[in-house]
Amino acid sequence: MPDFVPDAGQTVVLGERELAIGFRLIGLKEVVEVTPQTGASEFQKAMTSGRYSLVIASQSIRPLLSENQRVHADSSLKPLVVFVPTPSGEYEVESIGTLAKRVLGVSLAVPT
Repeated sequence: MPDFVPDAGQTVVLGERELAIGFRLIGLKEVVEVTPQTGASEFQKAMTSGRYSLVIASQSIRPLLSENQRVHADSSLKPLVVFVPTPSGEYEVESIGTLAKRVLGVSLAVPT
């Protein structure tokens, strides 16, 4: 067994006040409340800091990102980016199969 275990990194949550409160209540410490004015810049900080292995971001941040940021978020493995539904309003739900295909590059579809 190797003596060296790579640093797993931290998890950060970026979202509205309600989302931030929820994640703080379950014990996450790296939580950043964002607004429509700060969402894209806070997302960029999290992506480029090198501190995080997982970025959990509110779905409301996604439309605020540039096309390059969206492409990078969709293809990034370190940090892995997961968009979660907003506390209220419209949201998109990514299926487990689509997430696995995007992140792992494998299809979970069962051939018939």
